[in-house]
Amino acid sequence: MATEAFEAIVEDFEFLDDWEDRYRHVIELGRAMAPLDEAFKVPSTKVEGCASQVWLHPRIEAGRFSFDGDSDALIVRGLIAVLHALYADLPLAEVGKVDAPAELGRLGLNEHLSAQRSNGVRAMVERIRMVAAEAAI
Repeated sequence: MATEAFEAIVEDFEFLDDWEDRYRHVIELGRAMAPLDEAFKVPSTKVEGCASQVWLHPRIEAGRFSFDGDSDALIVRGLIAVLHALYADLPLAEVGKVDAPAELGRLGLNEHLSAQRSNGVRAMVERIRMVAAEAAI
């Protein structure tokens, strides 16, 4: 189960020949994101477990989940953009059903991220799932 925005990223990755091109594409996705307002870069939105500074600011409107995010590292900012495409505008009840490792595996991210980056992605996914689960109650 993936959003149209995430499927578009999967399609883009299919046309990119090597990981360096895919890596650059992830960075470009991050650059294309609007920056997170400095007012939201606070301890309550900071994601622990990431090697870089990462902030996720959830938005829940009409029972649908989304978030804004930012990082001080370009590749991580791109990973936030990928996660945004995966989760944005899903009904709260659907967020926990997303198999993020499998979906991200379709991009080949599992094999090409460092252990620290992989841990950071897991921490971001856990935060997303936790916030959506709490909001669904």
